[in-house]
Amino acid sequence: MLKNTLTALLLVCMGILVPACASDVGEDCATKGSVDECVDGAVCDLKGTSDAEPVCLKICTDASECAATEDCNGVSGSSLKACTPKK
Repeated sequence: MLKNTLTALLLVCMGILVPACASDVGEDCATKGSVDECVDGAVCDLKGTSDAEPVCLKICTDASECAATEDCNGVSGSSLKACTPKK
């Protein structure tokens, strides 16, 4: 019974209700450059150069859209930019 429930939940997340399963800004994701794994207005990429695992980052067009401690930089595998910590 539990196996069937977990399988059904996985299928729902993967197919029908993707937005409900999307990661929020700051949460883990898997594919750098993907917007499908994150909530609207976010993209998957490394937060900094020393990070090994990608997370969802806020999409931006210039630094004025980011926090004072962040810059608007290019995202790996896409033409998008995202807010990342200043270097």
